[in-house]
Amino acid sequence: MKFIPFLEANKKLLFNATFISLVVIFILLSLFVTFISPEYIDLHISREIQESQTQNLDTLMIGISWLGRTPVSIVMVFLTSLVFVVFKYKKEALFILSTLLSGIVGLILKILINRPRPSQDLVVLLEKTQYQSFPSGHVLFYTTFFGALILIFLHMTKIKYTIRILLITLCLLMIFFGAFSRIYLGAHWFTDVLGGFIVGIICLFAIGSVYVKNIRTV
Repeated sequence: MKFIPFLEANKKLLFNATFISLVVIFILLSLFVTFISPEYIDLHISREIQESQTQNLDTLMIGISWLGRTPVSIVMVFLTSLVFVVFKYKKEALFILSTLLSGIVGLILKILINRPRPSQDLVVLLEKTQYQSFPSGHVLFYTTFFGALILIFLHMTKIKYTIRILLITLCLLMIFFGAFSRIYLGAHWFTDVLGGFIVGIICLFAIGSVYVKNIRTV
């Protein structure tokens, strides 16, 4: 039972340690994909996932992945933010708007690392893209956006517990299947998806900490 008081007394230290650890892990992963090129791991995972391809699953994965396209994601962020404004949750609206910053972060990292996409001679390409591969921008956005919604729902104590659990579960499923869809469609390697998830958590830590500091019980 002494563990919980320890956590409460060392929140800032634990937060900083976790944040720095995530940054270091991402740097190491970036170096790994740049200089070592984990083709065996990535190719094995891609082929295992793509073995289960069916027409219905193709349609589902394309639909889930479509939500992560830049124009669609921007509209989704603004509409979600507008809903919070309508219900007078201005801090939550600003928090959701801030998730768009993850797109800028992802673009900069893609340009710097400049990893090529999976090619047609290695995987089945159900989605063809022309931009750099690492980290996955879709997964970065899904992690930041749906992660922000999870953080908001955790603090919305006026909403019934069962409804909050349902909403949080849906957000977690979107993050998981968003990542799965990128490999399934042949748009990314597993390490691209992992990199996108890590950067998404880093972005969520950064913007989420600002939100939590100014939060009110809603």
